[in-house]
Parts: sequence; structure tokens; C-alpha cells
Amino acid sequence: MLLTIGAVFFIYILTKIYISVMEVGYVSTQKHNPAVILTPSNYVKAAEYKIASQRMEILSSLVEYLSFIFWVGFGLKWLANAVTIEDMAMKSVVYVLLFGVVGFFISLPFDLYKTFILDKKFGFSNMDAKLYIVDTLKSSAMFIIFGGAITWLISTIIINIESWWLWGFALIFAIMIVINVIYPTLIAPIFNKFNILENEELKESIEKLLSSAGLKTDGVFTIDASKRDNRLNAYFGGLGKSKRVVLYDTLIEKLTKNELLAVLGHELGHFKHKDIIKNIAMVGTLLFLMFFIFGNLPQSLFEAISIEKTPYSIIAMFLIFSPILSLFFMPLFGMMSRSNEYHADKYGSACQSQEELASALQKLANENKSFPKSHPIFIFFYHSHPPLVERLKRLGVQINDD
Repeated sequence: MLLTIGAVFFIYILTKIYISVMEVGYVSTQKHNPAVILTPSNYVKAAEYKIASQRMEILSSLVEYLSFIFWVGFGLKWLANAVTIEDMAMKSVVYVLLFGVVGFFISLPFDLYKTFILDKKFGFSNMDAKLYIVDTLKSSAMFIIFGGAITWLISTIIINIESWWLWGFALIFAIMIVINVIYPTLIAPIFNKFNILENEELKESIEKLLSSAGLKTDGVFTIDASKRDNRLNAYFGGLGKSKRVVLYDTLIEKLTKNELLAVLGHELGHFKHKDIIKNIAMVGTLLFLMFFIFGNLPQSLFEAISIEKTPYSIIAMFLIFSPILSLFFMPLFGMMSRSNEYHADKYGSACQSQEELASALQKLANENKSFPKSHPIFIFFYHSHPPLVERLKRLGVQINDD
């Protein structure tokens, strides 16, 4: 059994590394071709950023494999012996939180490198040490409070209910819905300052656009995204009455009014086509599959790594192995998502014009230094959006990318 789970995890890591290697090779070749969509300088920078990011991803995958060996080899058993609390639910809370703390410190060097070296080098990150520490403390506090509470609830369900995985799925799915509802009004403001959009002309145009689509929101807001990053973005957050339009301050500075309305029209297309509900359903399906699998793990699996089958060991196995299911489920999600993006582009074009949306997408790509091409296998596994070259061709832009 130990050899089997080791082989499964090895295939998972090998797949991730292979995808990254193919992407690095593809982008390295394309980098020397004539620039498309982006300016020549941004085209090269975008390629270099993608290559550097994927090389870091390869190293991260290797560390993930070493982490797996540590946990399965002796880490899970060691942690179980180190936490001597008798109450099983509370022991599970402490165990899972410590498991998360170890994971945090393993991933910290990668996050620091990306934030303070890689993203600084390419002109993205505006993060300073003070803001990074404050963000980390806030995130850690939320992890301890909410992660601890959820772990206690799941552990209590495992202890008291035979078919715990079904009730556990229902609980986590419900929590996921609640988070979507409260995120824009309660969670996001913890990290960013939200202000009502002051540009009355733009605000009126956005509200008119929303009204034409039958969307009622909590308001149109801007956030101080530039204090952390220079990338451009906008989104519709929340569900039900908590829905709100959120514009990055960087976006307002770089796009014209009509381009911005075209981008919001694209996002409205997702609302009109109920893509958010479809995405929730897809995530719910994956979550159900995960709970079914981890709720029926054989006793022999736990015996193979010398730990008892307890609430905390089941949750730990879930955290270790769920990324495998996520990776191989992603192509199905990606295919649906890429199709949705084309439909949203069509709706955004109808709200303004194909030209305005195409112009906005090209500006976004240049400012965000998004390389417009990817290897087919990378697209298959990771892309929730079609390659920008293909999107622009659908919008009528003539592109010579041979």
C-alpha cells in the first residue's frame, strides 16, 4: 500500500514537472519570434516572467515531493505523538493547525522570492516588509480561527456519524457558499480599502450597464490594489444582495471609459450565463468526490504509514492527497471555463463593441505582462481562459502568429 500511494504521488509530481518543462521550452522558443499583441519589449518581458515562474514551479514541485516523503515517512506519526491532548476533536484542531504551520514555513521561501524578487524585478510588486508582515498576520489569524473551527466541526462529525463524509461534504459546501456571500463585504475589506467610485460619469455608465443586464448590486467600488501590485483587474464579488462591482485603482488609470465598460460587460456575461453557479456546481462535484474517496480510505493505508485512523489523520491525508484529484480534475473545469470565456467575450462586445473589448484585453496583457501563448498541454491542465491570441481572433483582430 505504501508503494502504491508513493507511486501515485510520484506520478502526480512528475506530471506537474513535465507540464512546466514543456511550457518553459515552448515559451523559450516563442520568445524569439516576432511579438504579437504585446509591444516587443513587453513580449520579451512576459516570456521571461513566464519562464522564471515555471522554473520556480518546478522547484516547488520537488519540494512538495520531499514534503510528502517527510509526512508519510514519519511526520504524521511524529506529530500525532507530539500532540498529547486527550479530547479527540481538540487534538485534531491542534494537529491540523500545526500541520498547516509546517506547510506555511515550507512554502514561505517561495512566496518571499516571488513577492520581493521575481515580481519586483518585473515591476509588479509594490509590497514592502511591513505590509507583508501585516497581511501574513491577518491571514494567519483567520486560518487559526476559521481553520480551527472547521476542523473541530469536521472532527466532531467524524467521531459521531458513521457516514461522516456525506455530512462533512454538506458542511464544507455550505461554508463555501457562505464565504462567497460574505467575501466582498466582510473578508476583502480586511486586506483592502474599499471606496465608492467617485467618478460620477463612469459610475452612472456602469450602473446603467448593470441595470440593462438586470443585475442589482451593493454598489460600485474601487480598491487600493496598487499598494501591493501594479496588475490590472476588476471583478464582481459576492452572491445575492452582497454582490458588488470592484475595480482596481490601477485599472481605472489605464483603461478608457468604454474599454472599462467592455471589460465589465464581459464580467456581466458570466452573470447572465450563470457561470458563477456553474463554477460552484463544478467545485461542489469535485468536493463531493474528494469527501467520498477520503471518507472510505482503507484501514490498510493508515497501517502502512504507522498511524491510527482518526479524525486528524483523515484530515491530514485529505490535505496531502487532494491536490492530486484537483490537478486531474482541472482539465474538465478548464474546458468548461474556456468555453464560458468566449461567450462572455461575445456579451462584452455587445455591451460596447468588439474593438473596445479587444483594445482593453490588449492593454491588460501589456500592463500585466501576460504572455499571449502557451503550450497545448499547459492550456489543457491550467488555463481557465483561452489563450489571448485565440480570444482576440474571435473578436476580429488580425494576428499573424505563425
